[in-house]
Amino acid sequence: MLFSFHDLEKIFKNHHHINHLPPIERVTTDSRVKAPNSLFIPIVGENFNGHDYVEQAIENGAIAVIWDEKEQLPASIPNDFPVFFTTDTTKGLQDLAAEYRNRIDPIVIGITGSNGKTTTKDLVSAIVKTTYRTHATLGNFNNQIGLPLTILDMPEDTEVLVLELGMSGFGEIDLLTNIAKPDYAIITNIGESHIEFLGSRQGIAKAKLEIVNGLKEDGCLIVDGDEQLLQEIQPAGFRMLRCGFSDDNDMQVTRAEVTLEGTSFSLSNGSEFQVPLFGEHHAKNAAYAIQIGEQLKIPLEKQKAGISSLAYTSMRFELLQAENGATVVNDSYNASPTSMKAAIEVIKQMDGFATRILVLGDVLELGTFADEMHRSIATVISSPITHLYTYGNHAKLIKDNVNNRAITCQHFETKTELVVELKKQLTEDCLVLFKASRGLEFESMVNEIVIEHKNEEQ
Repeated sequence: MLFSFHDLEKIFKNHHHINHLPPIERVTTDSRVKAPNSLFIPIVGENFNGHDYVEQAIENGAIAVIWDEKEQLPASIPNDFPVFFTTDTTKGLQDLAAEYRNRIDPIVIGITGSNGKTTTKDLVSAIVKTTYRTHATLGNFNNQIGLPLTILDMPEDTEVLVLELGMSGFGEIDLLTNIAKPDYAIITNIGESHIEFLGSRQGIAKAKLEIVNGLKEDGCLIVDGDEQLLQEIQPAGFRMLRCGFSDDNDMQVTRAEVTLEGTSFSLSNGSEFQVPLFGEHHAKNAAYAIQIGEQLKIPLEKQKAGISSLAYTSMRFELLQAENGATVVNDSYNASPTSMKAAIEVIKQMDGFATRILVLGDVLELGTFADEMHRSIATVISSPITHLYTYGNHAKLIKDNVNNRAITCQHFETKTELVVELKKQLTEDCLVLFKASRGLEFESMVNEIVIEHKNEEQ
């Protein structure tokens, strides 16, 4: 049971009274989903109003509804149907999530950062679930609606709750962290994502640091110890631990090596790990998770087993098999200048390929910084990269600023033209990276050349 009628009437003082409301088993914002004994919360967005679909929600099992008091109740709703009124249904959803989180009272791990927060969430979950009953954010349900829904989907016997906190502007992390109330908070890094709205990397750091506003007293903040913008934090009422490559970190990555099986690395505590992800930066992401494992007293062997069995979100450096035996890295889930540079560096580190092709697209939400940031990506494109293919308005700037004449650089106006040219290069000793912001839908090109996954077991 999520909530009883009496639970709801304590939160929502204005309601249609009913004495025999069955227990609420689920909270939903999607009227299309069959959800018996559910509470429907109609969300209002820029282009939709969930109140228009309340009848469908009732048909699919809703037995009560949260309702914006400014909206007219449809005449089709029976007079005795339980309706709980609020001034803002999104706020009502958040209040319910906060109440449920407090009642279950799990250990909460909150994760934010410009890049790597979903991967770090997956790594933390992989380690923690070896020892504790664990519930974690599904996909990228990390905003003002997704995070509360993740909490409300938590089983009542959950011991550890792993939450991803996303944002695009100031105040958003503050809202989420005060719902989540984390015992442990992780800031994976400070990149350029959403710089259009936050003005600078300093602004991004300030927004990410809002996560400590909800951190429990005596909680622990774990940060990227190599990031200068996080060096000046003065812990007040919480502990802080740093992870990274520099030797002044609490947990230092002393060695990292990329192979076709993933990344192996060593830590300053003498332990060695293998993670089925590609890139030295994932050694740092794994270090955050390992630090959580140490804090929760999870044995080292269980930590290693958890990481090695990692299941991670599709389209994040996904290794695939393409036509003519070529190897494809599908990293088209999303992109920032930092993550694109990191992905390119990984392609350069992977041995055994005579041809290495970058298929790069626009990084979105950079605002007035877009031209500068796209030009900066070209600085890491060097040997052993052999080909660069770009698509998108700003991606052409990457091509235009590559100085190495040994690299074949081409810009394409259509994806079809790009794929036709790409197929000419596909051979058994060819490695191809697809990387762009999610809005460019690069997976459509991936699907045209891929024949099977190389890492289906993951």
